[in-house]
Amino acid sequence: MKLLKHILKTVQKESPILYAIVVLHAVFALICIGGILTDERTLGGISVWIKPLKFWISGGIYILTLGFFITKYPYSLKKKNILRNIVSWTLLLETAIIFYQAVRGVRSHYNQDSLFDGMLFAAMGILIGINVLIMIVLAFDAARLKLKVAKPIQVAILIGWIVVIVGSWVGGQMIGQLAHNVGVADGGEGLPILNWSTVGGDLRVAHFVGLHGIQIIPLFAWMLVKKWNATTRKKVIAVIIFGLLFASCIAYVFYQAKQGIPLIKF
Repeated sequence: MKLLKHILKTVQKESPILYAIVVLHAVFALICIGGILTDERTLGGISVWIKPLKFWISGGIYILTLGFFITKYPYSLKKKNILRNIVSWTLLLETAIIFYQAVRGVRSHYNQDSLFDGMLFAAMGILIGINVLIMIVLAFDAARLKLKVAKPIQVAILIGWIVVIVGSWVGGQMIGQLAHNVGVADGGEGLPILNWSTVGGDLRVAHFVGLHGIQIIPLFAWMLVKKWNATTRKKVIAVIIFGLLFASCIAYVFYQAKQGIPLIKF
């Protein structure tokens, strides 16, 4: 909890606009929860509000994470502001499109039902593509620059960005097949809230795990630095091992999905 308060305070001070966009994500997540409770419309067998809820939460967490990590890069204030604004505004727009399509009661992803729907989906792809390019820049700079963090945490941030890029690549695989399921049609039986298929392969599992590596791996490193009384070298090795294990999990669930096997089968 202290770490979260520190992150929020730092981001609010360094980038009030980005912080406001994170708060906006939280507000719209609550609106989606209200929609789930009051709106009986469904899409693909679940409430139309489930998908925007997941994206408001996930997007808000990612924007907050990036906003905090950028404070640790030795960039000029101008460069930091450019990156923060590009990421926060593009992701806000992407999630707003998902929300808008939910309000209409139609699909946001892979929707080619009309020219308008196809254009919105294409716009989402462009917005995400911009963010992937920024991920690559941040990964490259985490490898070549000295960040304002302990070395194990810097290594974790680097691995985290690499993992996120891999997770984004999995997203590209889904776009390529215009579906997230393998072996069965999208929709149907799925896990509560997450809606990951329980009857066929689902690439969203690997996508989800990959995208949140940028939080999990650095958090592991932070705990090591705070709690483990060992040399920096040992901590770095531990972070690398953890990162490889995390990447192995992504590879496994991706392979599993491509074979048409669900993560959990009922």
